[in-house]
Order: sequence, then structure tokens, then C-alpha cells
Amino acid sequence: MSNPIEPATSTSDPNSTPSPTILLHPRREPFEHGLLPIQKLVFTDPVQALTPLKQRFSSSSSTHRVVSAALSDALQTSTDHARLILDTLSSVLHSESDPLVTARPEDVDSVGADLRDLILFLYIQSYKRLLPRSHKDSAAVADVWPSTSAFDGFLSALSPLQLVRSNTCRFMPSQADEEAHQLSYLQKHLANILSLLSEPVEGEGEESQVLTMEGFEHLGFLIQFGDKGSEGVPLSQASPFFANSDPDMPAVPVPSSQVHDWLLEIIASSLEHVSEKNSAKESGLASNSDQDVAMDDTNPSSAKASQSARSPFFIKGISKSSYVKQASDLNNSSVKVINCHDSVIYVLAPLRYATIYGCSDATIVLGAVGKAVRVEHCERVHVIIASKRVCIVNCRECIFYLGVNQRPLIVGDNHKLQVAPYNTFYSQLEEHMTEVGIVATINRWDEPLALGAADPHDSLSHPAGVADAQTEPATRLDPDQFTNFLIPNWFKGELTGSTRNNPYPLPDPYFASQQRNQKNLGEIQQILREAPLEENRKRELSCALHVYFKDWLYASGNIRQLYCLQGE
Repeated sequence: MSNPIEPATSTSDPNSTPSPTILLHPRREPFEHGLLPIQKLVFTDPVQALTPLKQRFSSSSSTHRVVSAALSDALQTSTDHARLILDTLSSVLHSESDPLVTARPEDVDSVGADLRDLILFLYIQSYKRLLPRSHKDSAAVADVWPSTSAFDGFLSALSPLQLVRSNTCRFMPSQADEEAHQLSYLQKHLANILSLLSEPVEGEGEESQVLTMEGFEHLGFLIQFGDKGSEGVPLSQASPFFANSDPDMPAVPVPSSQVHDWLLEIIASSLEHVSEKNSAKESGLASNSDQDVAMDDTNPSSAKASQSARSPFFIKGISKSSYVKQASDLNNSSVKVINCHDSVIYVLAPLRYATIYGCSDATIVLGAVGKAVRVEHCERVHVIIASKRVCIVNCRECIFYLGVNQRPLIVGDNHKLQVAPYNTFYSQLEEHMTEVGIVATINRWDEPLALGAADPHDSLSHPAGVADAQTEPATRLDPDQFTNFLIPNWFKGELTGSTRNNPYPLPDPYFASQQRNQKNLGEIQQILREAPLEENRKRELSCALHVYFKDWLYASGNIRQLYCLQGE
């Protein structure tokens, strides 16, 4: 969203609550990529659960950082889950300079997390996502969404998620609806959040809790002012409490009650602003930059980006087509691929975050994603990604070709998933990986971590026992079924890059299978070349091979890719 921002200024009376002059946005990343389906982390009363935890770690660590072993012990959880918490927190932190973000993979457990960030991260594990809304044009949906799977009826008897995986679940809530939902959550929980960041001082009532400038900065984990948020100006400089502080002198702490009242006013104004924009959109009055991307479900040219730097680039409704975006096409740091069917999607760019939602019978190639990828409600999709981490939710019959630095996370109602090593490259891949901090020497594609079959954040009620059930794990793709994926070079002569091969070393069984296939192909080509046939018989053989190849192109749907390439 783009809106005029007036800088906040200090008030002359330090005891008065300043009037809000700017609009506030929730940071999407913690809510979209930072929620873990671990029931033990969902507290009925977060303040009651987290206050002793805060006191325990504050007294035991002079650095106010919590290492993996201490976290595992305090939460009574496994070391795997403690490491998962640190890795997930790292992927959604607001500060790129935090030691947890910059730590090498082998040092993460010992570097640990800042206590205040960890407390906020654990607090929002009680957040409930907004339920998806139904699509307004069911006829358009039916045209691109495949018929119900043969085992849908059987699964519906096993899991309440089957009902959600009907038409309504394949349509994400709008960005504006999600923002309003997250703002409402922050409005409701603001007092608790501030109490966990505050420090006690001598005094009575509301004056006994104060917030330091450093504590206030950690609110940047959840909120940002303006479109660029904390990436440009420190959060404290956007507030009237600390904006004019002397950098060489410690800022005077502020009563938490003042910060609370000030933020509540801003949240109320921001909610009203979102509501007005929604009303304008429904009336057809909103500008393109304000709207969710409204697109024709079958037109590839309809995919476009919001003008705001904080909004993702949407690729939505691509059907029976090929679609490509490169780095120069994207000014955004995240991408959402939504409801694409029977297509091949290429996003060959360095990204921070990516979401793939509600796609079927498609191949989706993502360049280099430095923070996190979430793949949700997809069927019969091949996903090829180089990323730091990936979370797979409620998918079936999909194959994931992965180059990932952290263990793939498998969550929810999944069926017949397969994982395989990364299998492609394009000329700028290694440059993009370096830019976003992905290491090709570490690939944990074959170490998926399966969590619960029911997500405690999905706002659904689950029958007894479902919350404790484990999701179906992914299996490794048979090496004999492994093939390389060739990305066409559309931009020959326009782009320069040093990558000439897959940067991820293939495991021995897959490398051996690849070598056998290449050897078999070479032998067949040699046999055909040396076949003792007359010229007319050779032409007949060549024509027969072309006919079979053409039949395969049509039967597999790959003929469309040739047409699309021809049109480039």
C-alpha cells in the first residue's frame, strides 16, 4: 500500500500521549512464514507461559541470547524442534544484521536467538490465519481446476481438511483482508506484547512498566511504518518517543502505557484506512497499486506486481501456457504463484520469499529464494527450487526437486509426495544464490521433517486425536526416474552469467543414473547412425521417430511449451 507518511515529532509534554501521524502495517513475513504447527508452542495464555520463560533466560544469560540447548530444555521439546524454531525465526527476522541471520549453519545452535525476538516469535504461535474466501466466478474455476481426485471421498472420511480442500481453500484471502486480520490481532494483543517487552521499575500501577528504545526496536519484528518499514529508518525514529534521542546518550525509557495508547490509535487509523481502500476497491475506485491484482484466470499477461515495495509480485491464474519472469522484471522481493494450472512457470530471479498456492498439473521453477518458500494446496505439481528453506503444506502427488540449506518441512494433509535433488540451472543462478545467501555445498533435500497432520493456525476445529497425528512423510524419488530439467535460453545475448551446470553436486545414485541414461542415449544414437539401411529406409525411420515424438508432445502437454517458445 502506498500512502503519504508524515514524520513523527516529539511532543513538548513527555507525559502526554502523542497523536498518531503515520500509518502502521503488520510485517507479513512472521505470519506467512513464521508459524510452526507444533502444538506445544500454542499457548492458551501466552503471557502466563512466556513471562517465566523471559525471567529464566534474562537471569541466566548476560547477552540476552537463547541457544538451542537451553531452548530445548525450557520448552521440553526435542533438539530437532529447538533447531527448527531458531531456523524459522531466522528466516522471518526484521534485522538482517542479527547474529542469528548472519550465522553459518553449523553455528546457529550456539549463536542462538535474541530473547525479545524469541518471545515475540513464540507469542504469535497462537495466531489463527484468516480462512480463505470463495472465488466469485465458479465457472472460471471449473475451467482450470481439475476434477476431483479418485481418493477424495476416502480422504474426507479421514480428515476435516478434505472439506477445506474443496473450491474455497484454493483461493487465498486478499492482501487487504489479511492485513486487516493481522492488524486486528495486533490490536487485541498489543497490551500483552508490550508487557513482554517492558522492564519493571519502581513505581505504582501503569508507571511500573517501561519500554526502552532497544525494546521498542524489537516491535519491528511485527510492525513497520510506511511501505518500506524498518528497512529504511529504525523503528524508534518513526516514533515520537525516541526520534530526537541523542545517539551518544542512552534514551530515557517510556512508560509502556504511553506507547500502548499511541500504537492503539495508529492501529485504529490503519484499520480504518484498509477498510476505506477495500470499499473503494469494491466500488471500482481504487488505483492499480492499491488493489489486489485482479486478473483474468486464463490470461498469462494478467500477472503483474503491486507498486508497493512491500507487496509481493503476483503470478495468478496462468492456465495451459508457459510464463517466464527474470530479475529485471521484478522490483519486489517476494513472489506469489496462485491458481496456475497445466502450465510451466519460470521465475528466474533472486527473491527473499515465495509462495506457491493452489496450483495443479504444473511445473514451477523458482530461481534463488534466500529466506523461505511455502508450497500449499498443490496437486500433481513439479516444483524446482534453490532456497534456504521450504515448507510443504497440504499437497498431493507432487515432486520437489530441491536445493535447500535447511531440512524441508512437511506439514498437514499430504499424500504421495516425493523429494529429489535439484535438477536444473540457468546462466545467472549462482550469482542469484550468492546474492541471497544460499550455499550450494549444503543440500538437505533428503532430510524432510514431518510435523502434524493438522495445523493449529488454520482457524478450523479438528476432531480429537487429529492434532497429534503425524503427516504422511515424503519419499525419495527413484534415481531411475530422475531427469535433468532444461531451462530454455530465451535471453541469449542479453544476459551474462557464469553458471554452466547444476551448482548442487548430485548424490551418487542419481549421478550414476544420469550417466547411464546419457550412455544409453549415446549408444542408441550410434546404433541409428550405423544402421545398415538404405537412404529411403533411414528417412522412414526418421519420420517414424518424429511421429512418435510428436505424439508424446501432445499427450504430455509439452507441445504448448514449443508454441510458447516459438512466440518469444
